[in-house]
Amino acid sequence: MEWTDRHCRYFHRIISQNAVLYTEMVTTGALIHGDRERFLQYNQQEHPLALQLGGSNPDDLTTCTRMAEESGYDEVNLNVGCPSDRVQNNMIGACLMAHPDLVAECLEKMQSAVSIPVTVKHRLGIDDMDSYEELHQFVSIVRESGCKTFIIHARKAILQGLSPKENRDIPPLNYDWVYQIKQAFPDLEVLINGGIKTLDESKAHLQHVDGVMIGREAYHNPYMMAEVDKLYNPDAAVKTRIEIIEQMYPYIEEQLSQGCYLGHITRHLLGLFHGQPGGRQFRRYLSENAHKAGADVDVLKHAVAKVAAF
Repeated sequence: MEWTDRHCRYFHRIISQNAVLYTEMVTTGALIHGDRERFLQYNQQEHPLALQLGGSNPDDLTTCTRMAEESGYDEVNLNVGCPSDRVQNNMIGACLMAHPDLVAECLEKMQSAVSIPVTVKHRLGIDDMDSYEELHQFVSIVRESGCKTFIIHARKAILQGLSPKENRDIPPLNYDWVYQIKQAFPDLEVLINGGIKTLDESKAHLQHVDGVMIGREAYHNPYMMAEVDKLYNPDAAVKTRIEIIEQMYPYIEEQLSQGCYLGHITRHLLGLFHGQPGGRQFRRYLSENAHKAGADVDVLKHAVAKVAAF
């Protein structure tokens, strides 16, 4: 949340033409009672694109799923993995793992309302509900909704005692349980998520499951996605970092002309030169100058020159 906005997704689409991109989690309340246009806004270049929803009221989720289809999204994903206290209080996210029948009801109604795929993302378990048998039971119940795609974050969520940030690192990863779910339910499309940092790791997981979802690493080190398209097409071209930046210039100029603030776009580019000579200077220059009044695309060009100097 507050990371994969439309500027971030446009940037990631330049890096990979084929990867499915996911929005931030948007709550049903935000769509029904808030600024719907802002929350549903995206660039046409982002497809294939999934809207991730947070909620637990079947009727509200169905309403928002229809909104997603009408807006042109390719998929709707129900979040049953977020460990935030704020969403727990509204029965959103990982706490729903304790209510598989409700999750199944939500997914069934969402699917009946649209023709686009409706998928679910969840954890291995929560708190004391953390055995493989309970995970198997959750999937078994939820699949009765007709949902065919399960994205599994391969660690449990500890809702009592850990912060959302700690829940991304402290509970241990258990990839084997995700593999076992795929073996137990071969008819399901099972994707794995959690702690995956390289394309080689992704390829190893793909020997056991149908897909890989990458979160933080794709944000902090976006160039790790540069060869993703080769998984779809071995002959796919791999862009250089400079080519990616150059393809961002027209987009940035267009957004600035519409009143967008440079820093809102370039904050997503800070990790592009991660680990490269001049990468720190690139990041520092952008961080120090993109927020200034009147900052334009020249700020980014000056930052790129810091890398090119090495």
